[in-house]
Amino acid sequence: MQGSLSEDLALSQDAKHSNRSSRRTVLLLAIACGVGAANLYYAQPLAASMALEFHVAPARVATTLSLTQLGYAFGMVFLVPLGDGRERRHLIVRTALVASLALMFIAAAPTIQWLTAASLLVGFASSIPQMMIPFAVGLVRPPERPAAVAVTMSGLLSGILLSRTVSGIVGGWLGWRATFWGAALVMAALTAVLRFALPRQEPEGRPLPYAALLRSMADLVRTEPALRTRTAIGALGFAAFSTFWSTIAFHLASPGLGYGSATAGLLGAVGIVGVMVAPVVGRFASRLGPTRINRFALAVAVTAFALFCAAARSLASIVIGVVLLDAGIQASHLANQMVIYGLRPEQRNRLNAVYMVAYFAGGALGTGVGGLAWSLAGWNGVCAAGAGFLLMSFPLLRGNGHETRSNDEAQRIVGGE
Repeated sequence: MQGSLSEDLALSQDAKHSNRSSRRTVLLLAIACGVGAANLYYAQPLAASMALEFHVAPARVATTLSLTQLGYAFGMVFLVPLGDGRERRHLIVRTALVASLALMFIAAAPTIQWLTAASLLVGFASSIPQMMIPFAVGLVRPPERPAAVAVTMSGLLSGILLSRTVSGIVGGWLGWRATFWGAALVMAALTAVLRFALPRQEPEGRPLPYAALLRSMADLVRTEPALRTRTAIGALGFAAFSTFWSTIAFHLASPGLGYGSATAGLLGAVGIVGVMVAPVVGRFASRLGPTRINRFALAVAVTAFALFCAAARSLASIVIGVVLLDAGIQASHLANQMVIYGLRPEQRNRLNAVYMVAYFAGGALGTGVGGLAWSLAGWNGVCAAGAGFLLMSFPLLRGNGHETRSNDEAQRIVGGE
């Protein structure tokens, strides 16, 4: 009896130790998500400096930066699905190493063509956060999975928003190349930490062949109208978001304002309110439904562009507009995910992959359109383009009764029940 009691106590202590270890690993993955996602956005506050050094028009740099987000979309399609068929730690570590090398290529870029190719590679390797979130879910028990998703998503969002602040400040003091050398060193250190801190994780069940994984994502697009609708809304929203962020450095540096990249970067810190939107959206989701939340969120984002245009020379108004834009786009994004996670529980990773591919392809479109609008019509053109993307979303939200699954159902699916 005493031996049995001792064994039970030892098992209980082992379980507690395992849970603590898993939570620490999830926290590490959240930090890694933020660092990996930040690679996509370091360049945005530095666009004006890059154009100046390479002696090219701002639109040329904007086109180059759009390839970073396009590369991310390629990574989502061709790289992330490998996590359903390969050992995941190995895949994460190798991808992180490639990201570090790609950042070095940007830092050393001698020509705009070199910068363009390196930007595409950075985007491709920066799909790593979408490998880490499923990895975190696989580390913990089903009741703890919603918390694991929330922690890693918070890390990802914080990285996206604060990356502009870091790059703007470092770029303002030391130049844009120093920003990317620093990012490459951070990514290299993270690669080493992940190699030794993460446990091995094999895919669950019988893995599908690579070609079958890709085909199954195409089937989801064809057979799920709610996925198509929400994917289009997400892409348009992120296109508007990127239209603003890819050109704000040009606007702030223009005559009448005269601010540098550090100011553009500090605006990113203001956008951290987007991370705080998640619990608010979750609290009202079951009562209002994702469609109503989405309409309100998109209206808030349209209001931000109206403010940007009406008070173009007021830094205080731009700050308020950034808060509205980031909160609106983030709330819309979360409403879309509520619907998507409620469609097919057994395929939620691939559903998310389809959505995120279109989401970042929309970001690439917005970056390119933003540069073109700036060249043709200045800041007013940028504001019109951003608001136009958002206004295109409203007709897609009509008659979506088939998308009204509750947030409780989405939570159960994430929790693995």
